[in-house]
Amino acid sequence: MMTKAILNQQELIKKNISQLLAQLTNIYQNTRSERQEIYIQFPPEDEEFSLLEELELLTVNLRGYASQIQSTGQIVNQSQAIEQLQAMRVLNVPQIASFYFGSNNSYEQIKSYIRTLDYLRLLLLEYLQFQSD
Repeated sequence: MMTKAILNQQELIKKNISQLLAQLTNIYQNTRSERQEIYIQFPPEDEEFSLLEELELLTVNLRGYASQIQSTGQIVNQSQAIEQLQAMRVLNVPQIASFYFGSNNSYEQIKSYIRTLDYLRLLLLEYLQFQSD
């Protein structure tokens, strides 16, 4: 049985998720020139995905989950989604981690985008864990 407090908490997280989705879009638009530079500075190595492709994959997955929650309040295959979200740590992706920690004070917009993505991931997990309690 869901108590009122939990429902309110869950509603708050849902609002947060919606706000983050909008924020991500804004931040992403501000990263255009950085992305062009990164594309040149960090080319894909061999068969691996490039830094930008890795970010793109994470973005598509996380936005997908967030949109489902935004429109229906839930996610299909919830336990699978929770496992995926736990495994999807943004800074666990080698290209993203070495870029994030290795490029000192440059690319602040993209770094902000990376942090926002990971925050969205954590919020999605928190939201889903409320539902599975």
